[in-house]
Amino acid sequence: QASGGEDEIQQLQKALLDYLDENTEIDASLVFSRKFYIAQWFRDTTMETEKAIKSQKDEDSSEGTHHAKDVETTGQIMHRAESRKKFLRSIIKTAPSQFSTLKINSDTVDYEDACLIVRYLASMRPFAQSFDIYLTQ
Repeated sequence: QASGGEDEIQQLQKALLDYLDENTEIDASLVFSRKFYIAQWFRDTTMETEKAIKSQKDEDSSEGTHHAKDVETTGQIMHRAESRKKFLRSIIKTAPSQFSTLKINSDTVDYEDACLIVRYLASMRPFAQSFDIYLTQ
């Protein structure tokens, strides 16, 4: 199930980056936005991996190994992180002009769709997910 969610997120990320690439002629600042998103997602992957491995080690030391079936192994965590980083590296290495030829589907993303994608991806970030906790406190 996690890999299905990862695929969906990567498709959305790629669609957003494709939209930014297509509109760089209209607004040159979108080139920097595209680079920012790639760097932010790469950083997020690293941070999430470190956090997952740390929480796994904490659970192993406090509860023993009887819940090992429910917890991802370090190898699984690292494999997922490497596949995400490989995806982002492939986008970095692709020239912006070549990027539009690598679309996942033929549908183009318009401004409204791009806004929805940005909001959805932002809602997946840790701060957005913990915002309700901050409000209740």
